[in-house]
This record gives sequence, structure tokens and C-alpha cells, in this order.
Amino acid sequence: MMTTTPSDPAGALPGRPPVVDLATWQAARDELLVREKAHTREGDAIAAARRRLPMVEFDGTAEVVGADGPVPFLDLFQGREELVVYKHMWYDGAPHQGQCEGCTTMAWHLKDSVVYLGTRGVSFAVLTPGRWDEVAAFTAFMGYTQPWYSVRGLDEPLGGGMAALSCFLREGERVFLTYSTTGRGNEPANGCFGLLDMTPYGRGEAWEDNPEGRPEGRHPCWYWRSDVDGAATWGPDSRPVPQWTRPGATPEKTLGREGSHH
Repeated sequence: MMTTTPSDPAGALPGRPPVVDLATWQAARDELLVREKAHTREGDAIAAARRRLPMVEFDGTAEVVGADGPVPFLDLFQGREELVVYKHMWYDGAPHQGQCEGCTTMAWHLKDSVVYLGTRGVSFAVLTPGRWDEVAAFTAFMGYTQPWYSVRGLDEPLGGGMAALSCFLREGERVFLTYSTTGRGNEPANGCFGLLDMTPYGRGEAWEDNPEGRPEGRHPCWYWRSDVDGAATWGPDSRPVPQWTRPGATPEKTLGREGSHH
């Protein structure tokens, strides 16, 4: 039986979950668990179907530019058979704080992927259409250690649309595209989304289905940028949130996004 506690103001605040005893909470939690398990099994089935997709061959000798200069895309496999890449948007000529906040957030969450994927025999790299000199300065500022490469001027599947994860397979000197995300397909790689989805107020975005009385949602991804005090804002003195952890990150007055190429 659900029991609120009117005598306790904390138990009757509008917009909060109702207060119940532990047994009632556990029963509701167990009911939701049935749906969560079904969701997990469906995810497994989708992953199985994903592994059965056909693949597309393309020229693996296409040159990308990294820390050691131009190299064939084939080199990104580092001798392994599988490769995952994140395709990072870029704003030409923009300072660090003006680079894509969504891609910065995603790349930050993926920064140790090269280590973990490598133990499974899968290589990882980040591709971006930015000029290499700008990319090198940005990655140094961010403290990234995973491989980054400029794919400026290249067509799909290396260039073209950004803000996506793509998977590749190598067979000797032959290279194939096997999978690429679209829309919100990147979300599984961003652990903060999953954590926020577990909280009673969620992501705080207007599209969410929330109980009546919960805090009003804002525009999608409103918390990807903040000022120096950690207040979410997309103003000219804001930065992508992970950048505030970097040495030398200071308030600025412009995002400098003129002449974008993303």
C-alpha cells in the first residue's frame, strides 16, 4: 500500500516521486525490472542483427593525416582486423572553446576506448575534417592520447557526415564499412546519458515524458556547455563542459565559429 507522509513536508513536495515503504518500492521496482530485462534482450537481438548486416568495400589506401603525417587509412587498424572510429565535427579556425560541444562530450567519454577495445583486438581512432595543425593543438589541449586523423577533403565513409560512430573490417589489404550510427545512435557510448536516465528528473530535456509537476524540461543537450562556475549556458564565454577540467581553460568572450566546416 502506497503511503505518503503529509506530516513530513519532504514527503509531499510537488514534482517528487511519492514516498512509500521499502516493500512497496521493491514491488514497483520488480515490475519495472521485467521491462528492463525485455529491453536488454531486444538490444541483444538487435546487436545480433547488426552483426549480420552486409558490408561495403572501399579504398583503404585513401590517405588521412595524423601526428606522423599522411598515412593510408589501412594503417589505422594497427594490424588488427576490426576498427571503430568516432567522426568528430569541426569548426574551421575556431578556438578550443568554439569546437563542437556534442563531439567534445562524446570524444571525452571515449578517450580510454583505445585501451579497452585493444584488449579485444579492436583498434580505435577519431576522424575529423579539421586541418591537422588545428586538430593537433586541440587534442594537445584536451589531453587526448587516442589516435586522431584529419580526413579533410575525403568522401564517405571516411569524410562526409560527422558526429557518428563507424565500424570497419579488414581482410588483408581490403577494407570494408560494416556499420555506422545515425541520429541518437551514439548514445550508448556516452555513459552520462544512461546515468541521467536513471535519475528521477532525467536529462531535464523538453522531449522527455515526465510525471506532472516535475521540473520543466529545457532544449536538448542544454547542459553540454557551461561557464567557469559550472552553470549550464551556451553563451559566448562558455566551453564544452569537459574543457573546464583542462589546465589553462579560462573564460573567453567568443566561440569564434565563423567559417565553419563540419
